[in-house]
Amino acid sequence: MSEKIKNRHYLKAKDIKKFQNELKNTFDSVFFNKKSSVEAGDFEGIKMIFWDGEPCFMIYEHKIVFTLHGLNRYTPKENFVVVDMGAVKFVTNGADVMAPGIIDADKNITEDDQVWICDEKYRKPLAVGIAIMSGEQMINEKKGKAIKTIHYVGDNLWNFGAKSL
Repeated sequence: MSEKIKNRHYLKAKDIKKFQNELKNTFDSVFFNKKSSVEAGDFEGIKMIFWDGEPCFMIYEHKIVFTLHGLNRYTPKENFVVVDMGAVKFVTNGADVMAPGIIDADKNITEDDQVWICDEKYRKPLAVGIAIMSGEQMINEKKGKAIKTIHYVGDNLWNFGAKSL
């Protein structure tokens, strides 16, 4: 595992607090505690945040974002988008999410928010992305791209995390 992670190091308390505050503003929850081991490192050009050794978060455009492993560990109730079963194949191949495939979404999502995508049947995380439109628009629009996918089941980050657990 560590041979693929470069520059792995423990985070300073002020950095952990910054990430805690950012996550609390988005998800209304605290994910790190004082006993947690919180590290950072680079994986294939992606800055990763490891919580007790697990790759739970990444930095995307200067924001802390969940990885799929982090979503499976914490299961937040906010910023979700539900796609129909016909869209699953495309989402798990890394395609951006189109509005017609969305059947439900957190109505509090705003443009540029991080979101997590799940299927209608099992409600398991399939991908992480950045909202291109609001949650309300995602539900009501009949055409157009709704989410830019940044991480999905089967990509290198998913496969790395699966091997490290």
